[in-house]
Order: sequence, then C-alpha cells, then structure tokens
Amino acid sequence: MTASILDGIVLGFQFGLLAAGLTLVYGLGGVLHLAYGQMAVISAMVVLFTLDAGVPVVPAVGIGLVAGGLLGLILDLTILRPVYRLQGEARVLLSLLLTLGVAFVVDGFLNWRYPLVGLSLHVGGGPVDLFGVPMRRGSLVASGITLASFLTLFGFLRGTALGRAVRSVIEDEEGARLVGIDPRRMLRIILVMSGVLAAIVAVTRSMVAPVTVTAGFSITVFALIVTVVGGLGSVSGALLAGIILGVVNSIAASYIGTFLSLIILLAAAALTIVLRPAGLLGVRE
Repeated sequence: MTASILDGIVLGFQFGLLAAGLTLVYGLGGVLHLAYGQMAVISAMVVLFTLDAGVPVVPAVGIGLVAGGLLGLILDLTILRPVYRLQGEARVLLSLLLTLGVAFVVDGFLNWRYPLVGLSLHVGGGPVDLFGVPMRRGSLVASGITLASFLTLFGFLRGTALGRAVRSVIEDEEGARLVGIDPRRMLRIILVMSGVLAAIVAVTRSMVAPVTVTAGFSITVFALIVTVVGGLGSVSGALLAGIILGVVNSIAASYIGTFLSLIILLAAAALTIVLRPAGLLGVRE
C-alpha cells in the first residue's frame, strides 16, 4: 500500500502540472484546449529526435521545452484567432471543436509517420529507499522537477506584476481591462506557458514510463479530470486534485486493474460536479 501511495504522489504531481496549464487557459480566456495532450507528445518527440541527432540530454530537453512554448504561440496566432471574437458558450464550443480537430490531425499524422516511436529517459543509479519502499531514481527526479515547476508557477502568479495581471484577468476580465490590462496578451502568455508545462510533464513522465505517439488523448483526458475536480482557474486546486487522483489511480490500478481505475477517476469527476460544481478550490460564481 505504501508503494502505491508513493507512486500515486509521483503521478499526482504530473497530473497536477498538466491540469495547471489547462485550467489557466480555460480560466483566463474561456478556451477549452483539447489538443493539450498532443502538445506534450510533440514536445516529447522533439526531445527524442534531438537526442537521436547527437545532442546531449539537457540541451535536448531545453529544445523540447521551447518547442512546447512555440506550439502554444502558434495556436494563439492561428487556429484560436476566430475563437477570440466570440464570447461565453460560443467561445468554449468553437475552441473545443477547433482544438479537437487539431488533436485528431496531429494524432493521425504521428501514428501514421512514427507508429512505434516513444521517448524514454533513463536516470542512472539504483533505487532509493523511501519510507521502507525502494523508489526508482527516475521517479524521484521527475517528482523534484515537477514540484520545482509548481513552485516556479506559484511564484510567477503571486510574486510578479505579470503574474498578478494574469490572476486579475481570471478573477475579473472586465475590471482588469478597465485598469489597462490586455486580456489577449495575458492569454497569449499563458498559452505559451501551458505549452512549456505540457513539455515538462512529457519529459518527467518519460523518466517513469515511455511517452509514445498514442499518449495524446489519454494525457488530455487526465488533465480534464483533474481540472474539473480541482476547480477551473485554480492552480492550487490542480495540485491538490492531482495528488488525490494520482494516489487513487495508483491504488486502484494495483488492486483492481488499470481500466477500472480510469472509471473511478471519471466517477470522481462526476461526483465533484454534482456536489461542488466549482471544484475543490475553484471560485463559486
């Protein structure tokens, strides 16, 4: 049981970081980004191909992070432009349809062109004893990177003028506009940042298990579940929900099977919608 809990916490950090990018994009601009998993997969493939070209690991990972940010910027400048002209439910629906279309195109191309390709980063060294449980070094390194990314994100949102501008748009877009903050610019910054976060998740996940070209939709589904449970627009909620659902998923997968564990996560999301529509730490409207 202890091993399952520790594995769940490792997975939960990654779930939470995934959901943080997705929830900020939706909370800031009302954009439902269903190509999020494909951004992570493309970033992983960039790292893999860069490594195959002979580039050392650290620069290759850096190139992958830049690729993730560029993907967010490209989406902002192209496919999402007509979305910004709409408001409310129309914006959500159009963003859902367009990004879902992008996801299908990317997924189809990668499965056709690179069907057997996957990123797997090996972290050397033997297991480390933690609370009497031998943990792989890859899991510990991945958790450290993910936690550091969360702390950096919290520091950006709470400790910088730009981060506070982002939070003000999430809380009151019209009020932020009246004091001179450009919501479109903030959304562009968050889309770039969400791409980098997706790349970080892909890299850290590859230290634990291979990230294949087929992983895009499962990544998006997990991100959506954690976002719903944690609360839209809440980074703290994403972290809390990620850890809780990561532990639940790990324990369920160990004792009843992977397929049923996904059903349990979906049931948790449905129950949250019924009992607390705003999520664990979301703001009630």
